Amino acid sequence: MMRLFTNSNKKLYKKTIDLLVVNTKPVIQKKNNSSSSIIAQLPLLSSQHNDGATSNHRRYFSSYEYPNRTEAPIITRSLASKLDLDLLDDKENTIVNPQSPPPKKASFTQTSEDPFDDSNSLSWNKRQQILSRQHVDIPTILPPSFAIHTQPPSHIPPNLPRAAMTTPETLITHLDNGIRVASQETYGQVTTFGLISNCGSRLETSNNTGVNYLMELLAYCGTSSLDSRDFQTTLNQLGGVCFAGSSRDQFVYCVDVLRPNVSQAMTLLKDAVLEPRLTDDAVQEMKRVIEFQWMDIVPELLLGEGLQIAGYGPLSDGVPQQLGKSHFCPLEKLPQLNAEVMQQFRKDNLLNPHNLVIAAAGMQHEDIVMLAQEHFGHLEAPSPADGGQVIVPSVYTGGSHRQMLPTQDGFTRVAIAFPTGGWHSDDLVPSCVLQTLLGGGSSFSAGGPGKGMYSRLYRQVLNRYYWAESCEAFTSFHNETGLMGISGSTMGQKAGDMTRVIAENILRLAIDEVEDEELDRARNMLKNNVLTQLESRLVLFEDIGRQILTYGKREGTKEMCAKIDNVDKKGLKELVRKSVQGRKPTLVTVGDDVSHVPALEEVERWFASL
Repeated sequence: MMRLFTNSNKKLYKKTIDLLVVNTKPVIQKKNNSSSSIIAQLPLLSSQHNDGATSNHRRYFSSYEYPNRTEAPIITRSLASKLDLDLLDDKENTIVNPQSPPPKKASFTQTSEDPFDDSNSLSWNKRQQILSRQHVDIPTILPPSFAIHTQPPSHIPPNLPRAAMTTPETLITHLDNGIRVASQETYGQVTTFGLISNCGSRLETSNNTGVNYLMELLAYCGTSSLDSRDFQTTLNQLGGVCFAGSSRDQFVYCVDVLRPNVSQAMTLLKDAVLEPRLTDDAVQEMKRVIEFQWMDIVPELLLGEGLQIAGYGPLSDGVPQQLGKSHFCPLEKLPQLNAEVMQQFRKDNLLNPHNLVIAAAGMQHEDIVMLAQEHFGHLEAPSPADGGQVIVPSVYTGGSHRQMLPTQDGFTRVAIAFPTGGWHSDDLVPSCVLQTLLGGGSSFSAGGPGKGMYSRLYRQVLNRYYWAESCEAFTSFHNETGLMGISGSTMGQKAGDMTRVIAENILRLAIDEVEDEELDRARNMLKNNVLTQLESRLVLFEDIGRQILTYGKREGTKEMCAKIDNVDKKGLKELVRKSVQGRKPTLVTVGDDVSHVPALEEVERWFASL
């Protein structure tokens, strides 16, 4: 029933919590793991032990908690009109003492009108009379700015007639100085545009490690004429927001703004890119931010960093490869970063027009070309004498990386990876199909079926082993090479079993062909994901910019879907065998207890049988 709440009623309902009373009677289910492993060369998993408690006790907890339980809880609810205010605790998540006496009955007197109609005694006509009185007593008066007019405001451009619309396509223009400008129309009232550069952390040296990530944090620190607060205020008044992102390969500046204000927003972007207010004070402030981030860093990020460091380890000369460098600035490298170091790195690597793409989604191509020429057409390529770094292809080496790290959940993360092709490889699309086929995720899913719960890792790992907290396939691509593998998390004493399960699932792909049903599901899901993501204006902008920067052109969705449909199960088996045979695996583990994870040499022997 719809109800109108006064402030006091809202406060009452905010403090009202349904109490769940659970009789915990653990059901001991014995797990039978005596069946032999599909992979004969792989050690069998250790016997599973029952970890349930045997004592019976009674627990009281709020509906906001999700404790482990073995049977459905008994839910009791109380009406607000019958709730005793004396029993309400100011802390909503307080656990009630099981030894406390039973709740008292309501001690306050109800009004004769029963304002909440808990008894459901009001007729439909009576309800309408009450609503009519409320409309008179509480009139809704909107200011003139909220008035609905028959004609749209003059500052909003009119929608194009259907006859004037054509199927959007990506258009590309080369400016005289080498900058490429690409755009695609969306016929919307909001535009996303920005700049993408081939400037990544792989270009850093030992003297400026972490500068690329620091640039991301200071991307919109202000301009020569505006400080950071005035910059954000001006952009907000234009109806826009700004983003920045860095990686090992590229750097992105992005602005999302109302279409009529693109010209003014482009001026702000130009000032932020070409005339940033990089002061020592601003750099010191962001260095403190990095220190705080390291105090609360997500273990999955460290796992990804470890995969790069171990997968692309130093060669015979002992010098770290470009893809094997840390992307996030290590704490011990912070003291060497300052405003001067940032300015020099930007000058050498960020603003080379031959490595720049200006992209837009939701804008006429001639308009973005004109603005790009006006604001960035004067840029000149730096000379080789300026000392800019060049991209040196990295070679896969494989290796091990272990990091002891106290985590909030107490789990240990494990990942095994092997090399695959990069952005220019024919193995790119099959690797993506294989990742979708394996799928996986966390043991808890808020979305239910339809979010990958029929993928192989869900069916054969998460639904099979009670100790598997998460298990997921991953890929990582660069221009010259890439990684693909499986990662998982579990309690420390089960980390060895998780490592064996991951290896077993990789070996199974190299020995047996996948089933037709799961291959069809993976191909359809991958196409659905690609097409759905491209409906986002922000994703479309990034896809246009990165493809032009990587390939010099943009591949259409029809061509991409055709490549996905051409992937067959024989090709997937050959892809895995090619990646695994004769290659040293990359083994990475991060967590509270990494002692149970097997050594790299043992994991390498598991795959030597292929």
